Amino acid sequence: MASVRDVSQPDDIDQITEERFRLALGNFATGVTIITSTDDGEPVGMSASSFTSVSLDPPLVSFCAALTSTTYPRISASERFCVNVLSEFQEDIARGFAQRDVERFANVPFNDSPLGSPVLSGVVAWIDCSIEAEHRAGDHLIVVGRVRALHVEFQRLPLLYFRGQFATELPISRDIDTWATE
Repeated sequence: MASVRDVSQPDDIDQITEERFRLALGNFATGVTIITSTDDGEPVGMSASSFTSVSLDPPLVSFCAALTSTTYPRISASERFCVNVLSEFQEDIARGFAQRDVERFANVPFNDSPLGSPVLSGVVAWIDCSIEAEHRAGDHLIVVGRVRALHVEFQRLPLLYFRGQFATELPISRDIDTWATE
């Protein structure tokens, strides 16, 4: 049995170290997304595990970008982005887009979304957005996007990120008919 590490402390906010914060939040599994756009006709993209839905009416989503990101200003300048939800077979793409100073789109096939952002081949879903708002929060920007188009591939499962590692195991059925009727 794996050991359990106790990270509890008194209610003193000064005790929240970066290590304890990362350790606690690493226990929240997330999907893995690549945020894409174009800058002067060139595809640009970055990884983001901080993606979430915000609103159904109007349809809004959000992700967070580090203030130190050199890619996000290029995405912001385009005033649009596409969220690519990676599939269980795309860990290599996730690792490539998480690196700095590499050609992220090398050997990564894609098509254009309705708004003109790259849609990576083989993703579980893509969500095409215009930038609605940006909010500074600590060392990140919260980017809110208005959904303009989307598509889902039901026969694929997502790539997950949990405790600093990629994962693909899910205790759910691949049968879309079961999920859609529950």
